Amino acid sequence: MNEADWGRYPIERRTGEIERLHLQGAAIAPDTAIMLDRIGVGPGWQCLDLGCGPRGITDLLSERVGASGRVVGLDADSAFLHYARARAPANVEFVEGNAYETGLPGGGFDFVHSRFVASTAGHPERLLAEAARLTRPGGIVALQEPDIDTFRCFPPLPAWDRLKSAIEMVFTAIGGDVHLAHRLYPLMRHAGIEDVQFRPFFLGVRAGDPMAEFLPWTIESLRKPMVEGGFMQPSEIDAAVAQCCAHLAHPDTIFTTYTVAQVWGRVPVRPGN
Repeated sequence: MNEADWGRYPIERRTGEIERLHLQGAAIAPDTAIMLDRIGVGPGWQCLDLGCGPRGITDLLSERVGASGRVVGLDADSAFLHYARARAPANVEFVEGNAYETGLPGGGFDFVHSRFVASTAGHPERLLAEAARLTRPGGIVALQEPDIDTFRCFPPLPAWDRLKSAIEMVFTAIGGDVHLAHRLYPLMRHAGIEDVQFRPFFLGVRAGDPMAEFLPWTIESLRKPMVEGGFMQPSEIDAAVAQCCAHLAHPDTIFTTYTVAQVWGRVPVRPGN
């Protein structure tokens, strides 16, 4: 992959994609709040959410930094940003840019965060380096990234496993890593981040829960690269999605989500800083 491919994101911005991202964000918000509370994000902090999409964690940050603080959400998708700006509180602003090469001044934030960017768009080392550059000495960098291994349904269903495998192939083909949670902790340590913390979690979902059809929704957003990459044909996708929807509608069906690794640490203070 050449440098022009940095940050290539394969998920389509289709009708319903904003709703899918909001459902995902709402489902993991309680665990994100735990991370932010452990970090100590509070009034007056200057915060940046890289690859925020139509909201990201800017709402959670806004509540904590208050009127004396500032939250910036950065994303490459102008439509997501248009949606986000129309709903932003007074202490939140959104800017368009590449999370890997933001062009923002260095050292301007107390806290820089990214979620599900490096795993899906690749090059985690470059993303982490940019996040650290943007963080003031002594400030905090935090990444949240998945491990798809725990994304399983019970009772098992071959169609589920087939779709899950296709998701992994799509992201692998563009340099992503849906198992990035495994190596996120040492990656941050080896980048020179200090006092690195590690907190994994995953969720359990029942038939009828808001996240119950998360897999079919995600597949629709990945349909084009799945077909263009030759990983599944449209008829195969349709059949597998229909089987999953029927399975997920059964009251005995449950599934566990991908594991999310929350990893955060402090940008070192060097002599002369």
